[in-house]
Parts: sequence; structure tokens; C-alpha cells
Amino acid sequence: MSWENAVNIDDLRRLAKQRLPRVAWDYLERGAEDDLTLQSNRRRLDRLQFLPRTLVDVSKRTLQHRLFGKTYDAPFGIGPTGVAGLYCFEADLELARAASAANIPFTLSTASFIAMERVVKEVSCEQWFQLYMSKDRDAAECLVRRAEQAGFGALVITTDVPVGGNREYNRRNGFEIPFRLNSRNIIDGICHPRWLSEVFLRTLLSTGVPRFQNVDSNVGGRIIAQDLSAFRARRDALDWSDIAWLRTIWPRPLMVKGILTAEDALLAIEHGVDAIVVSNHGGRQLDGAIAAIDALPTIATAVAGRVPVLFDSGIRRGMDVVKALAMGADFVLLGRATLYGATVGGAAGVKHAIEILKAETDRVMALIGCASAAELDQRFIVKERFIVKESSV
Repeated sequence: MSWENAVNIDDLRRLAKQRLPRVAWDYLERGAEDDLTLQSNRRRLDRLQFLPRTLVDVSKRTLQHRLFGKTYDAPFGIGPTGVAGLYCFEADLELARAASAANIPFTLSTASFIAMERVVKEVSCEQWFQLYMSKDRDAAECLVRRAEQAGFGALVITTDVPVGGNREYNRRNGFEIPFRLNSRNIIDGICHPRWLSEVFLRTLLSTGVPRFQNVDSNVGGRIIAQDLSAFRARRDALDWSDIAWLRTIWPRPLMVKGILTAEDALLAIEHGVDAIVVSNHGGRQLDGAIAAIDALPTIATAVAGRVPVLFDSGIRRGMDVVKALAMGADFVLLGRATLYGATVGGAAGVKHAIEILKAETDRVMALIGCASAAELDQRFIVKERFIVKESSV
């Protein structure tokens, strides 16, 4: 089956798995440790059931949605995905191009193989920059100023990474950035010749060994950071005063990503953020953390509309988008779903993934009797009731 014939995101997922060597596939698909939170994200979304209303006029339904004063053609956008260039040549450009065509926002990760200035210059769409920040404020400020000068419309600081998640598969596969070859991934690459020629070797010939392009900061001619290790340094020392400081130097919308409690959501608002992103990093950080969808309603209730609440983690279908919006999210971010599309078809593959999700979202909204994403709330959702039977002795 070709990607053009894929009818859902799982079709794209299976095609992506066939194309990628194990070192790349595991990094994309796996979570942390035993994948408990990764799996919980899906199970807990699946447990939610719809309460559809019937004989509702939905003939004029729309997916258009407003956020930060802008109107998008869907209630979702592309979230930050690190090392995207491992899945498609210049993947961040392809993701941004597809987002532009679909009129949805695109978020560039700090951990990108393409310089942020080039992405903004070459693709015209609403773009946000995701920041990994250390306690080194000189380095952080240089990177933030660089994002501001490049023209990013919003800053998304990821807060759930005081230390890296325990991704044991990366050690087994020899995964590291800058990318280094060993006997195992050389053999695996040879067994995936299309990926080897179209992604890895093409990147190697174009820009050299894949490395992060958005962590170097020049201050008075001095390079502050040459790789991500400088931004990992003292990251476990960050606290809310750093968010307050960031607020003073960033003039555009500021979002905090990685919130899973109402207490932290309220602290974020207190320290000046413009939006909350409810996320457990797609299950890639703390294994055993609460499923993001379970944290969402309490946070949305506590925030009470003071700032937008965004959601990510586990989205695979349009029904998941609708469920997240009904449970309190104002907007949804996608990660793996659009990377599957990039892996198999570049910008066209991403566009196909977006179109699949838009069609599914539109269909579900019609079937539950809802004419717009803004009208979704928990009236349309019932939680599955589990009956626990006592075992006989």
C-alpha cells in the first residue's frame, strides 16, 4: 500500500515502520522505561465514550478555531517533535509547509536539525518555537532573542525535562546526537536503503552529520553552546522564577508545556503565561505519570477560561481531538501522527495525515450533533464505568 491510499493514521504508522531502521523507529514510537504512560495515554482516551445528540442541524458545522487572535482551519496544530530530520530530509520544513497549506500552526523544536531562521524564512505560516531551557540565563536569553528576531509568533517552554527520561532502547540502539554510526545501525541502515539514501545520506551530503541547529548562541563573538548538553546543564535547578524572568524578555504569547496538575496550571498563570499545554511528553519522560487526558478536566476547571488550555499526548484519530476538546482543551497539538506522514511522503504525507484527521474530526462532530469545536464540552462525553467483581475463594 502506498501512503496516498492510507485511510487512517495507523495505516501511515505501519508504512513508516516498514521504512525506518530500528534506531529511528524506536525513538519515534517508544516512551520511557516500560511504556506504561505511553500505553495509558491511549487506553484512557479510548475509555471515553460519546453521548451524541440527534436531530441537531449541523449542516453549517465548521472546524475553524481561534487562538491568540488568529483563525485556523482546524482545532489542532503540529506540536514540537525533536530530531524530526531523522524521519524525512529537512522534515521540519516539510512539516511547516504542510501546516501552511492547511492553515494550522507549526511548532519548531529546539532539537531540530534545521536552523530556526531558515524555517521561518522559507515557510509562511504561524510558527511557534519550543524552548528547552537551562538555568544559564545568558545562553537562554540568546536563544530566546534569536527566536524573536527570526519572527516566531509564540514561545513554548517545555518544563517536564529536569532530567532526560529513561529511554533504554536508545542505549541499546546506540542512539545519540550528533548521530554516530556503529555496526548495528550500519547494518540496519543498509537493510532500509530508501531511508539510507533519501534521508541519512542526503542529510550527510547537504549539511554534514545530523546535529542540533538551534542551540548555538553567539554573545560578543563567544559561542555560548555548541550542543544540547549546555541546555541540559542545571535544568533540574529551574523553578517558577525562571518563568517569570522569561516573561520579561519574551513579548509574544508564552506557553508552558508539561503541566499535569491544577496547582501548576495556576502557578503558571500567576507567573504570566498566556497558555497551558497539558502534556506528559507523549509518555516519553516519567513512566507511570498520569495519562494527559485524565489530568485535563481538573486543569481546565481550575483555569476557568483565564488562558487557553492546549492538549497533547496520544492523539491518533479525529475522535481523539473531539474528546480532548470536549474534556476542556481549547486546542490540540499533534506529534507522532504528522511525523508518520512526513516519514512516508514528506510535506504531501503530512498534508494527507492532516486531511485524514480533519475529515474524522468533522465526521465525529456531525455524528454527535455539534456544529463547532467551540461548543464542545463534557455534555458530549460519558466515562466508561468499570465493574469490579470480587473473586471467589
